[in-house]
Amino acid sequence: MKRLFLIGSFLLHTLFCFSQSFTLQGTVTKDGRVFPGVNVLVKDSERATMTDIDGHYELELPRGDYTLVFSHGNQKTVTVHLNNDKILNIDMTGLVTSLDEVFLSSLRVDADSPITHSNLGHEEINERNLGQDIPILMKYMPNVTTTSDAGAGVGYTGIRVRGSDATRVNVTINGVPMNDAESQSTIWVDLGDFTSSIENLQLQRGVGTSTNGAGAFGASLNVLTQSIHENPSAAVTNTYGSFNTHKHQLELHTGLIDDHFTFSANGSLLKSDGYRDRAFSNLKSYFLQGTYHNKNTLIKALSFGGSEKTYQAYYGIGPEQLKENRKFNPAGSYVDSSGEVQFYDNQTDNYKQDHLQLLWHQAYNENWSSNITLHYTYGRGYYESYHQDADLEDYGLPYPNIGNEQLTNSDLVNQKWLSNHFYGTVFNFNYEKNAVKAVLGGGWNSYSGDHYGDVIYTRLALNPKPFSHYYDNTGDKSDFNIYGKLTYALTKDLIAFADIQWRRVGYHTSGPYEGEAFSVDDKFSFLNPKFGLTYQLNAAHQFYASFARANKEPNRSDYKGAVLGNDDQNPDYPKAENLNDFELGWRFKSDNIQLNTNLYYMDYHNQLVLTGQIDNEGRFIRANSGQSYRVGIEINADIRLGNQFEIRPNLALSQNQNRNFHATLDGDLQDFGNTAISFSPQIVAGNMLRYRPVENLQVNFLTKFVGKQYLSNIEADDSQLDAYLVNGLNVQYTWKTSPLFKEIVFSGLVNNIFDEKYVSNGYYSPGDGPAYFPQAGINFLTGIRMEF
Repeated sequence: MKRLFLIGSFLLHTLFCFSQSFTLQGTVTKDGRVFPGVNVLVKDSERATMTDIDGHYELELPRGDYTLVFSHGNQKTVTVHLNNDKILNIDMTGLVTSLDEVFLSSLRVDADSPITHSNLGHEEINERNLGQDIPILMKYMPNVTTTSDAGAGVGYTGIRVRGSDATRVNVTINGVPMNDAESQSTIWVDLGDFTSSIENLQLQRGVGTSTNGAGAFGASLNVLTQSIHENPSAAVTNTYGSFNTHKHQLELHTGLIDDHFTFSANGSLLKSDGYRDRAFSNLKSYFLQGTYHNKNTLIKALSFGGSEKTYQAYYGIGPEQLKENRKFNPAGSYVDSSGEVQFYDNQTDNYKQDHLQLLWHQAYNENWSSNITLHYTYGRGYYESYHQDADLEDYGLPYPNIGNEQLTNSDLVNQKWLSNHFYGTVFNFNYEKNAVKAVLGGGWNSYSGDHYGDVIYTRLALNPKPFSHYYDNTGDKSDFNIYGKLTYALTKDLIAFADIQWRRVGYHTSGPYEGEAFSVDDKFSFLNPKFGLTYQLNAAHQFYASFARANKEPNRSDYKGAVLGNDDQNPDYPKAENLNDFELGWRFKSDNIQLNTNLYYMDYHNQLVLTGQIDNEGRFIRANSGQSYRVGIEINADIRLGNQFEIRPNLALSQNQNRNFHATLDGDLQDFGNTAISFSPQIVAGNMLRYRPVENLQVNFLTKFVGKQYLSNIEADDSQLDAYLVNGLNVQYTWKTSPLFKEIVFSGLVNNIFDEKYVSNGYYSPGDGPAYFPQAGINFLTGIRMEF
C-alpha cells in the first residue's frame, strides 16, 4: 500500500508539472467604489476566493472555459475562456439581491473564514439524487460517516461528523432550526426526497459560527432550498433500482410574473422494499414556494413536508445471525400457537410533518439590511408494535378472570403517539462597509409535544375503554438566543472574526410515562464566544486559527434515563455539556490544486457520549463521560488533471478519548482509565475521481473508507466494529438537443460496486453482546429527468 501511494504521488506530481495554468485576476466595484469581501466561485468546482480590501481577486486556473459566480448578497455570473493570463473587472452595481443566498448570509461562512467547512453544490447533489437520503449523499464529505437502518439508504438514515452523532449536528433549513426540540436529532425520513428541493448545503465541522436551534457539538449543517426559476419550466423525474426502489417526481415553475413574482411546486412519491427483510419505506412529499422581489425587498413563502410509513428496522442482529442471514430483521417477530415464528405485518412507523416558512429580506441602503423569518412546524404520528405475552398492568389494563384463573399477561398491539407544534422567529440585522461586516441576530422558538399511548388490540384481555391512553406526558421547550458577529480586515492580508452568543433554554415535562411519573423542570443559560484570524500570506497560501466555546443541554431521552425508575424525589438530572474547540488551518491554491488542511482539538467536559446501548424504542442511550477529547487532522483536496480528469480526495486521522472513564459493569462501578469514545473511527477517508470524456458526459468513481470503531466506551473486544471500504460508480449524461424537451438527463449509480459485506452501525450490551446493522451489497439506481 505504501509503495502504491508513493508511485501515485509521483505520477500526480509529474502530471502537475506538465499542466499549464494561467492567472485570472481583476477588481470588483460597486457604485464606482472598490468592493471588498465579494465571494468569487468557480462553478462546478470547489475553487473560490474573496476580494481583498482593495476589491482585488486572483485565481490560478488551467486552460479552459469557466463560469464564475461573484456573490455578496447579490450575484453576477460571468463566463470566460482562459487561454492566457487575463484581467477581468466586474461591476456589481444595480444587481437584484439573490434569494438563493441572502437568508443564510448570517449563518454561512465564506472561503476565507477561519471556520472549517465544506460545501455541496447543486450540480453534485443532482448527480446522485436518485432517491437516497441527504445523509447518504453527504457520505463522501470529509470526516463524515453515515448509516441506513434498512441497509439501502432509503428510510431511516443517520450521520456522524467527527464521531459525533445527529443529536449534536445542528441543522437549519433557510436558517430555521430543524433538529427536533426534544430528541435534538434531525429525522430526514419525515421529509422524503427532500434532496430534490435543495439548492446547496454547507457543513461546518466543529462548533462553527453561531446559529439557531440546538447547539452544534460536532457540526452545523446549513441547507438552502431550491432557487428562483426566472423562466417557466416543468420537469418529470423517474428513478428505479434495486430492492424495488422507485421515485416519481413532478416539478413546475411559473417563471417571472409581472417582473416581481415567481411560483414553484414539486411533489414526490418514493418507495423501497429495503435491503433488510420487510424494511420497506413509503414516502410522500411536497414543496411549494412563492417569491416576491423589487429593488430593495425580497419575500419568500414556503410550505413543504410529507408523510412516511416505514416498517421498523430499529433493531440489529447478532454475530451468528449475521453469518446465517444478514438481511434478517427481528422487528415484529412472535411465536404462534404452533411454535412457528411469525411477523406482525403492521410493525410500522407512521409520521406526518408540515413546515411553513415566511422569509423577508429588506435592504435599507448599500450598507444596512435585515432578514426576518417566521416559521411553524406541525408533526404527528405513531409507531405500532406487537407484544407477545405482555404484562397487562404495564398498559393500564385490568387482569381478567377466565374461568377460575386470573390472567396477568396477553398478546397485544399498541401505538405510541407524538403530536407536536414548533414555531418561532429568527432574525438578523446586517451592516457592511469597506473592511467591516457586522451581524446582530437571534431567534425565539417554542415547542410543545404530547406523548401518549393507545392499546388497539388484546388477544385475551378486554380493554374497558377502547383507544383510551395508557399514558399521557407532555414536553414543552423554549429556546431564545441572541448573537453578534464581526468580521474586520485589520490589514490587507489579515482578517479578524469575533462572534458571541447568549442562549437561554427551558425544558418542562409533566404527566405519567408508561406507568411512571416523568416530571422535569430544567433551565440553562449559555454564553458561547468564538473568535479567529485569517492570514493571506500570498495568492497561494492562507492560514487561519479559531477558538469556539459551545454548551449544550441534555435531550428528552437523557432525562428519561435519569428520572424514570428513580425513587429519589430530586433525581440527579444529566449535566449540560461544555466544549472548547480549537482549529488551525492551512489552505493552498495553485494552478490545478486546491488543498485544505486543518488540525482540531475538541476538549469536552461532561460530554454525553453514546453508551452503545439502546432503549426499548431503538434510541441510543447517552451518559455524561466526565472529561474527554477529540483531536485530529483533516485534509481534502480538489486536483485537476487537465480538462477531463479531477480528483477530490479527503482524509481524517483522529484520536477520540474518554479520560479516566467510569462505568457500571457486572453491578459494580469500575474505572476503565482512558478509553476510545464509542462510534469514533480513527481513520475516515473518501475520494471522487471524475472523468469527462466528452461534452455533457461525466463518470465519477466514488470511494469511502471507515476505520474500525467501538460500539461502547469500555473497549470490549466483542464491541469492535470492523473497518470497511466501499466503492461506487456514478454516470450522468445530459442530452441538450432532444427534439421534444429542453434537456433530458440520464443518471446511473452503482453502490458498493465490489459487493463488500460490511456493517456501518450497531449497538452493544455487556450482557447480550453486539448487534449489527448490515448494509446492502452491490446495488444500483437509474434515473431519467425530462425538462420541458
